[in-house]
Amino acid sequence: MVVVLAIIGLIVGVSFPALSAGLDSVRMVSATDSVAAFLNAAVNRAQRRQEAVEVIIDPRANHLSALSNDPAFTRELQLPDGIMIEADPPEPRRIILIPGATVPRVAVQLLSRRGGRRIVRLDPMTGYPHVESVTTT
Repeated sequence: MVVVLAIIGLIVGVSFPALSAGLDSVRMVSATDSVAAFLNAAVNRAQRRQEAVEVIIDPRANHLSALSNDPAFTRELQLPDGIMIEADPPEPRRIILIPGATVPRVAVQLLSRRGGRRIVRLDPMTGYPHVESVTTT
């Protein structure tokens, strides 16, 4: 019985780093998809409703929010634990999406606990977000 428990403990100990890395990867993919969908929704709101939308990116709180003149429209996105918005300096950024105007070039860089990085960029030509993986050398 002790041998079986030792073998199970060894298997769990060896597989824990891989499991942890896998969960970190899933969190990063989920967070980048959420940020891309959030930015896309803000651009669509500005274009379809013909109203200015303010997007606030707050790296300190790992939080994104979108506001417009319509008091009923407020959207917020809190990033999951272990995923941070990387910015230097970590001050909140305010972007205004104006209907009929070109979408500003916006990039949100996300960082995981294990050092994984992804960038969500708004394409100024199409207004559609693109996700890029960042490789460090």
